[in-house]
Amino acid sequence: MTRSDVQLMLDVKAGDDSSFNLLLQKYRTPLVNFLYRMVRDTATAEDLAQEVFLRVYRARKQYSPSAKFTTWLFRIATNLALNSVRDNRHRQMEVSLDATPVDEDVAPLQLPTREMRIDEHMVERDRADFIRGVISALPEKQRVAVLLHKYEEMDYGEIARILDCSESALKSLLFRAYETLRVQLAPLVSPPARHAGKEAHHEM
Repeated sequence: MTRSDVQLMLDVKAGDDSSFNLLLQKYRTPLVNFLYRMVRDTATAEDLAQEVFLRVYRARKQYSPSAKFTTWLFRIATNLALNSVRDNRHRQMEVSLDATPVDEDVAPLQLPTREMRIDEHMVERDRADFIRGVISALPEKQRVAVLLHKYEEMDYGEIARILDCSESALKSLLFRAYETLRVQLAPLVSPPARHAGKEAHHEM
C-alpha cells in the first residue's frame, strides 16, 4: 500500500531517512520548476530547492500533519523564492525585460500555413517565452498565486494557506493577476489591427 505524503513525513519524523528520500524524489522536479518560474535562473532554482528540503529535514521533529505536506513544502519554497527575488531585484527586472518579445511583426498568426508547419516548434517556444515573461512581470504575490494555481494545480484553500491569506483575498489576487495576463497576452490571441487589415486586403 502506497503511503501518503503525510505518512511519509511522519515516518521521517520518527527517524526513517528512506521516507525522506522518497519525498525528495517525488517533489524535487516540481519544486525546481516552480522555483525556476519564480527566480528565472536554473542554478538559483536548484540551490533554493536544496535549501527547501534541508529546512524540511531540519524541521522534521516539529512536523505536525495539520495541513497537506505540499502546503508546508511550497510555503517554505515561496518564502525562499520571494527573498531571493527581492535580493536580486535589479537583475530580475533585466531578465524579465529580456524575456519579453517586443516585435509585433513576429506574431505567429501571420505566418503562411506552410511556414507554420516548418517553424511550429520555434513559434511555440516564442509563445512560451512571451507568456513566461508576462507572468514574471506580475507583482510577487500575484505571480506566486498564478504559478501555484495554473502550474501546480492547487486549490484555493491550499494556495491561501501557502500565502497566509484568506480565500477571498486570494481570489481577489488571482482576479487581478488574470486580468493583467488577459490584457498582456491579447497579442497572442489576435493579430495587431494593421496586419489584420493587410490580410483582409489580400483575401479580397
